[in-house]
Amino acid sequence: MERTYLKHIAQHEGREVEIRGWLYNKRSSGKILFLIIRDGTGMIQGVVVKSEVAPEVFEAAKSLTQESSLIVRGTVRKEPRSVGGYELSVSELEIIQIAEEYPITPKEHGVEYLMDRRHLWLRSQKQHAIMLVRNELIKATRKFFDDRDFVLIDAPILTPAAAEGTTTLFETDYFEDKAYLSQTGQLYMEAAAMAFGKVYCFGPTFRAEKSKTRRHLMEFWMIEPEIAFADNEENMRIQEEYVSYLVQHALQNCRRELEILERDTSKLENVVPPFPRISYDEAVEILQKNGSEIQWGEDLGGGDETIIANQFDRPVFVHGYPAEIKAFYFKPHPERPEIVLGSDLLAPEGYGEIIGGGERISDLDLLMQRLKEHNLPEENYQWYLDLRRYGSVPHSGFGLGLERTVSWICGLSHLREAIPFPRLLNRLYP
Repeated sequence: MERTYLKHIAQHEGREVEIRGWLYNKRSSGKILFLIIRDGTGMIQGVVVKSEVAPEVFEAAKSLTQESSLIVRGTVRKEPRSVGGYELSVSELEIIQIAEEYPITPKEHGVEYLMDRRHLWLRSQKQHAIMLVRNELIKATRKFFDDRDFVLIDAPILTPAAAEGTTTLFETDYFEDKAYLSQTGQLYMEAAAMAFGKVYCFGPTFRAEKSKTRRHLMEFWMIEPEIAFADNEENMRIQEEYVSYLVQHALQNCRRELEILERDTSKLENVVPPFPRISYDEAVEILQKNGSEIQWGEDLGGGDETIIANQFDRPVFVHGYPAEIKAFYFKPHPERPEIVLGSDLLAPEGYGEIIGGGERISDLDLLMQRLKEHNLPEENYQWYLDLRRYGSVPHSGFGLGLERTVSWICGLSHLREAIPFPRLLNRLYP
């Protein structure tokens, strides 16, 4: 009998199958045992009838504890009332291991308790659903960029210098030198774009921000495309196409997971291009009218982003930020050098910035001037300056935070559930 995965159980209706998995839950009505079995791809109810199986099979089923590992064999039948829409009439059962008393029970547990047991919490239905949505968004990302002839280039994790300010760097010894965990792959993607035209990287990035907000992690994953001969306008167009693609892919391929998460998908159905665009100047005006104390020249806080996003039914671009609050590599606006050709994309429903991006400085002298203004050592950036010495072209790019995007699409209240093993200010375990 061939092993079957529950993801494909509908293809085996009326046939005998073998399922390998774990006991999620169990209930009894005396002479019938109902086993909820999960195998990582789905769940099914296995029905063990005392009069229809060998005595040792029924006794083995009775002895199962939550999360015990097992192999069951039986016949698949359609049952719309059961989890997954099918049931398994169990004929054979083999115990692999009887689990000790499981620490996560159906009762309510505190978040810290669950985070300490994150390695087990991932087995629960909602956490499992979030990870499946994350997986689908990664698949969709690769397809989106592959279909548009972008080349995947891997950026290093250990770097010799900062990309976005030195205050949020994790420093480590590198033999006789110092190295830093990467804040972004962007600078390396700029180099790659000059070799391949259109590129992207996807990998972990690190920010030593002493922040405990629901929107921050110390380690998170970024998708960072970079495009040669692209201005900021084209950059924003690609962003809205990409984000819409991700949302529509999730709606099409993650219906069951979004149902488990009780996500109101009607709010996601509006996420189609074009996205509204407002200037930073307009954003400050809107915020001040809504009671914010923000002044021109200050960055938007989380509360500010929520106020702006609540004005719209889909993500909104805020563009033309002051140069002083943006990284050294942003290109100044040709008519207003105090602002840059860059934008943030704010997700609706209070989820805030999911993308930051813009056009990069392509002029060597201006880039060197900006390095000085930001007190960054020129010797560490000689390779980056070389990109402006040898065939410099206008180019743009952006970075999408995967966890923020997963959090928004799944309707989560905190970023920590959007990554398998979160790293927070007070958490490095498990």
